[in-house]
Amino acid sequence: MRAVLAHGPFAAGIIDRFVAGPTDADAVAATARLADLGLRASVDLLGEGVTRPDDALATVLAYLRLLDLADRAGIAAGLDVSVKLSALGQAVPRDGRKLSYENAAEVCARAAAVNATVTVDMEDHTTTDATLDTVVELRRDFPSVGAVLQAQLLRTEGDCRDLARAGSRVRLCKGAYREPADIVHRGRPSVRAAYARCLGILLAGPGYPMIATHDPALIGVAGRLAAELRRAPTTYEYQLLHGVRPGEQRRLAAGGATVRVYLPYGPDSVPYLTRRLVEKPANLLLAVRALGGRHGC
Repeated sequence: MRAVLAHGPFAAGIIDRFVAGPTDADAVAATARLADLGLRASVDLLGEGVTRPDDALATVLAYLRLLDLADRAGIAAGLDVSVKLSALGQAVPRDGRKLSYENAAEVCARAAAVNATVTVDMEDHTTTDATLDTVVELRRDFPSVGAVLQAQLLRTEGDCRDLARAGSRVRLCKGAYREPADIVHRGRPSVRAAYARCLGILLAGPGYPMIATHDPALIGVAGRLAAELRRAPTTYEYQLLHGVRPGEQRRLAAGGATVRVYLPYGPDSVPYLTRRLVEKPANLLLAVRALGGRHGC
């Protein structure tokens, strides 16, 4: 798959479809285009698993440049940036936990200065506790920091109850990592049911749920639950990947919903797309369908 994405006949089309481009300027331009359509953005600089402090610092500086450029373009307010702690130094030997927290705090401070927000991405299950602990620490100074939970993990309903608090921004996704069978719900129906239960917990609470799914059934469940619970459209949002179901993104926004597009950018697009397409075969089918229906839903 890596070779296909790097050299195959459809490589450019797939990359252009799902990634904003290699530079921060590309990300800001894509964010502006989304804004013109009534859509918000959560921008993610691709790259993860760094093991050297210098590489983590480079990630921090890239996010600071992105936020400054967005501010100069007048589109920073309301922008969200997604950061992976492994890209900020979490895996650096000895002091990785401390380093990733300090680097994340620096990004949060710059985001707050331009009225943007930060969401800390979730990675594989071995980092779940450390990531959530870091979110708690960051929220002491930056209460708007968002957390991410993966419905496929058996533990996630409990995590939803812990995080469903006033002011708590929580992105709920199904989960893209291949995890050990004994810690996850098995099979698509089971994961979908777990997602719906988690969604119910978050929407019933006083926090700010971020509903990250392309599943039409779950989008429907979210809409019905929000209506039953009388949630105002400004108290939750839908999140969909850049390039996936753009027609649905516009439909939801036209109906008054808050819709945010997860917008990856950076030179490391091939590793990102390889992981998304290979770790779950369904993602490959999704990519092929999306490429074939470039202007569809």
